[in-house]
Amino acid sequence: MKRIRTLNELESLGKSIRDERAPRKTRIVISTKSACCYLKGSQEVTDAFKNELNSKTLGNNVDIMTTGCLGFCEIEPIVVIYPQGIFYQRVGVDNVPAIMSRTIIAGEIIDELLYTEPTTGEKVVYEKDIPFYNQQLRLILGNNSNIDPTSITDYFAIGGYGAFSEVLSQMAPEQVIEEIKKSGLRGRGGGGFPTGLKWELCRKAKARDGIKYVICNADEGDPGAYMDRSILEGNPHSVLEGMLIGAYAIGSSEGYIYVRNEYPIAVENVSMAIAQMEEYGLLGQNILGSDFSFNVTINRGGGAFVCGESTALMASLEGKPGEPRPKYIHTVEEGLWNRPTNLNNVETWANVPLIISKGAEWYSNIGTAKSKGTKVFSLVGKINNTGLVEVPMGTSFEQIIYNIGGGIPEDKKLKAVQIGGPSGGCIPEKLMGLPIDFDELSQIGTMMGSGGMIVMDEDNCMVDIARYFIQFLEGESCGKCVPCREGLERMDEILTDICEGCGTTDQLELLEELAFVVKDASLCALGSTAPNPVLSTLRYFRDEYEAHIKDKKCPAGVCRALIQYSIDSAECTGCGACVKACPENAITGAKKEPRMINQELCIKCGACYDVCKFDAITKK
Repeated sequence: MKRIRTLNELESLGKSIRDERAPRKTRIVISTKSACCYLKGSQEVTDAFKNELNSKTLGNNVDIMTTGCLGFCEIEPIVVIYPQGIFYQRVGVDNVPAIMSRTIIAGEIIDELLYTEPTTGEKVVYEKDIPFYNQQLRLILGNNSNIDPTSITDYFAIGGYGAFSEVLSQMAPEQVIEEIKKSGLRGRGGGGFPTGLKWELCRKAKARDGIKYVICNADEGDPGAYMDRSILEGNPHSVLEGMLIGAYAIGSSEGYIYVRNEYPIAVENVSMAIAQMEEYGLLGQNILGSDFSFNVTINRGGGAFVCGESTALMASLEGKPGEPRPKYIHTVEEGLWNRPTNLNNVETWANVPLIISKGAEWYSNIGTAKSKGTKVFSLVGKINNTGLVEVPMGTSFEQIIYNIGGGIPEDKKLKAVQIGGPSGGCIPEKLMGLPIDFDELSQIGTMMGSGGMIVMDEDNCMVDIARYFIQFLEGESCGKCVPCREGLERMDEILTDICEGCGTTDQLELLEELAFVVKDASLCALGSTAPNPVLSTLRYFRDEYEAHIKDKKCPAGVCRALIQYSIDSAECTGCGACVKACPENAITGAKKEPRMINQELCIKCGACYDVCKFDAITKK
């Protein structure tokens, strides 16, 4: 392997790889090198394709490319055949021989493997015609289908490290910072702080020994969120190139990627990318013959949610307990080991090469007035099309849920969307037309967060949802400050009382008062944002709290203490399915006669409700 020593050599290498790959041969793309794909059997499908290809006399006319996540996680394993873009979903090992013989060799479309659009019921042949994809703007995720994340030459082939080459050869550090400022890029980790301004502050900060650090925050811990994981798994070089550019602009020679240990494939792919960069001379001393030197170290976090907070993360990197500190001194001035430190998350770093290569003006034309570019969301919950979604800032909830997400399963009614991670808020259906950007979300009582988006339907209880997130945050609190440590525990107790039918009106008032105290008095962002699930549900779904307290009912039929199962004798056929399913033998009655539920024995598990095929069991 040849070490690249000059900018000209880098440009020549990229050109030669592109020229070598110019022939439009058939390319079978299989999303294999990401956690969601792997767990659904994509590796076995890939192996089957390789075996089939070896057994056929196709010569060099077919390539098999294994990639990271293609975004449409609901229907993995996915196989896309280029250049046509034929899209097959839920592919199993048994389907591989047919794809090779009928599609690759004979050019036939296999109808049973096609994607069916849930809103129309129509089958779609080509990737470009699937609304899940063609309604997005996939600037960050788009190259996942063009590269093997473990191959640096694949990244070279799509122009990788060209932006870094441009910076190193044509731009002073101050010019790079100015370009990032002009682009309007804001941090994608949650707070939305202007990235260029942060870089500028860090560059101006004086280091006592000349050492500054850049950090990539990949400690993604939100329930249901996996955007950063998928970027690291599918295109680690885009993140590393962003870090190179940032380090050059700031004046840093040392970088860290803080990634949670629960992301083994991301760790493996990034480790391989760093090793390849070192072999090619893109990391280390005097990169590409310049005076610029930079090294990157991977640090595996232990899975503490609070370590997503910048100062807690840096404490963990130093080998200390992951506890936040007051920010009267900013980390850009005194961060890791009390030296100037610039921290951005995975998605923020991945945006940087795009801005340099396409220009700040191009980037700033995407999005809204104060929120530029695209945002990647993990779309999960009660939604037909689960997966990763990348859209311009300013796209509405409605567009994402119905145009991209395919709507709510079983035609149920949308109730709310929880956005911003466990510290985010629950947005009601009536606000789904609002554009999504940093400022709009702040005004309605939530935040962008890292980009988790959980869709809820009429069967979700908003009091129970608030309790779930408060319990999660209570368990993840570092316990350093009293408002967060004690306040969240007490909020959990009140919410539990309400869900169990023991809540009072006075407790509801106390809950709201406590939420504001925790919000205003906590040391770090975990505590100050933790009450959002409670405050937003009180703001938009107060009637559900009052129903639990005053009527002793859970409108969604979720809270066990407040629901009752009964059997409608007019609908019951006496089939006995409910009798077999009941774990407490609480259902009585003769065969082929209407059954009854003994309410004293019923534990309200819902097993009978789930197995009844005649809608004879009601839940009130």
